Amino acid sequence: MKDKKEFICNVCGYQTARWIGKCPSCGSWDSFAEEIIRIQSKNKASQISYNSPILKLSEIHNDDDYRIKLSNKELNRVLGGGIIPGSVILMAGDPGIGKSTLMLQMCSELIKFNPLYVTGEESLQQIKFRSVRLNGIPDNLMLLAETNVETIINAIKSSNCGVAIIDSIQSIYSDRIQATPGTIAQVRESAMMLMQTAKESNIPVFLIGHVTKDGIIAGPKLLEHLVDTVLQFEGERTYSYRILRALKNRYGSTNEIGIFEMTESGLSEVKNPSEIFLVHRSSEEAGIAIVAAIEGTRPLLLEVQALVTPTNYGMPQRTSNGYDIRRLQMILAVLEKRLGLMFKQYDVFINIAGGLYVSDPSIDLGIAAALVSSFKDKPIEKGVVLVGEIGLTGEVRQVSNLENRINEAKKLGFKNILLPSSGFAKLKTKYENIKIKAVEKVSLAITELF
Repeated sequence: MKDKKEFICNVCGYQTARWIGKCPSCGSWDSFAEEIIRIQSKNKASQISYNSPILKLSEIHNDDDYRIKLSNKELNRVLGGGIIPGSVILMAGDPGIGKSTLMLQMCSELIKFNPLYVTGEESLQQIKFRSVRLNGIPDNLMLLAETNVETIINAIKSSNCGVAIIDSIQSIYSDRIQATPGTIAQVRESAMMLMQTAKESNIPVFLIGHVTKDGIIAGPKLLEHLVDTVLQFEGERTYSYRILRALKNRYGSTNEIGIFEMTESGLSEVKNPSEIFLVHRSSEEAGIAIVAAIEGTRPLLLEVQALVTPTNYGMPQRTSNGYDIRRLQMILAVLEKRLGLMFKQYDVFINIAGGLYVSDPSIDLGIAAALVSSFKDKPIEKGVVLVGEIGLTGEVRQVSNLENRINEAKKLGFKNILLPSSGFAKLKTKYENIKIKAVEKVSLAITELF
């Protein structure tokens, strides 16, 4: 064994033999840190034998029962229908968001698979206190307080566990690397060793990870490429709701989200999120619009709030919470060009109630309606849902899953819905007790509303 000094970028993992100020890969400044890498000699590396069998595609079974099903439907949905044996799942999120709580609750569902919970940051007494608060955590859950990855791998193999949870990957270190835990080299080496163990033993391994102040998963970018699934656990501190997103999933869709509510006894599933996000809606206030968005396969009715007020500065403010600021600027430009509304003299604020971030462009029409409502100080008629993407020429473009959106609005008692005329012609279902109005231009929609 011999040692080698390298400089590794803390942002992207780029390696170089000497220190440089700007990373040529990601462009970040002053991000290189010196690390000592222990390298195995070529003679020992050549002695490694590989015993993995070569199989034909027809010899590999593709059975959905191969997945480990969870009774937690939200987590099950985001994972793509269950846990794949031998997969490595990275769960990342802000401190205190509920990552460890969710993993402990998952262990109670998988107790028949003999799960092993490895904690590198908390003591076993702290885990015990949390399990008492959560209720329902089995007494025979196996716990291990350890940070050495070689010891953890031996425990996984010797305990005959069916699922392993590592909390957290940034606290784990390997004897092969002369660096402190949490460094680029240690995270990379520990993750690769755990991945190899998962594939060889056919045991699913969950890695709990930290995020930086910018919301990026801490550690080398290789960590995200290495694992099979990357889950992001997010939520606002002022809200009790948590959103679980799949940023990467080799075994399912990355469009699905899971919605949870943090309670005194842990995280509980939100079965009807539309009712939750609309519980505080006010129908008599200007600047409020109800939109029907799609997150994955799930329709959601959300409240869009807009505030347009005269600016006190030379440059008007454009602030958005839960919606893309660049798309907001585009909608403002369309409204100025096509409707003649001069927003350049006003500060504009947009908020998606409930702390949810929505990337679905079908809420564009609702954003525009809320802006005009606040601009004119006229509320939108009660019971109206708006659906449609806005183009640069002012047209209301067709969106997907219109029937699911209409059914969700109807289920919650809404009587009117505005949608694109191009999508209205393709509707196969005739709806009763709900008035559907199709519009081609955003100007026609605004005229219809006001």
